Amino acid sequence: MYQRLPSWVLGFHGTDEETVHKVLTDPKASLGASRNPYDWLGDGIYFWENDPQRAHAFAVERMKWKKISDKKPAVIGAVIDLGLCLNLFDQPALKELRDAHNVLATNMKVLGIDMPVNQGKSSDRLFRYLDKAVIEQAHNVREEQRLPSYQTVRSGFHEGDEAYPGAGFRSKNHIQIAVRDAVCIKGYFLPR
Repeated sequence: MYQRLPSWVLGFHGTDEETVHKVLTDPKASLGASRNPYDWLGDGIYFWENDPQRAHAFAVERMKWKKISDKKPAVIGAVIDLGLCLNLFDQPALKELRDAHNVLATNMKVLGIDMPVNQGKSSDRLFRYLDKAVIEQAHNVREEQRLPSYQTVRSGFHEGDEAYPGAGFRSKNHIQIAVRDAVCIKGYFLPR
């Protein structure tokens, strides 16, 4: 009932200068969707909501772990209409996710396949194989029920060290959006 969010948000995507230039100058160019098996919000074009600094930090980190030395990190901004959003701040969306997990667990058991597991070297478990599978299952369930497809997925992510001793806040907390339907991106811009 309350899944269509009536607001536009600013999203920031960490990438490289060449990609930013191409997307801003070529009307046919767009950012590509990420389809990694560990993308925690499922397939989509990923943005940090209202946080260009975090997007830039990610671009720098990504270039380090991918050993990219011939490109310069950069950030591109986007105006995003969240549209029909699987907003994981809302209780009905979280219930939908739990239900999708139950369907996935049943299917995996019938097939004799182990459930995917979130992994990573830190407690953040950045490789979210389970979360990706559950999100994609939620989309599949909607399709089977002939419900409209979600255009975006939005959630908070707790990441990093404690912001201060004993804190419940983390140093890299952020809100992330995966845009599944590129029509939700109303335009790109170069952040200040």
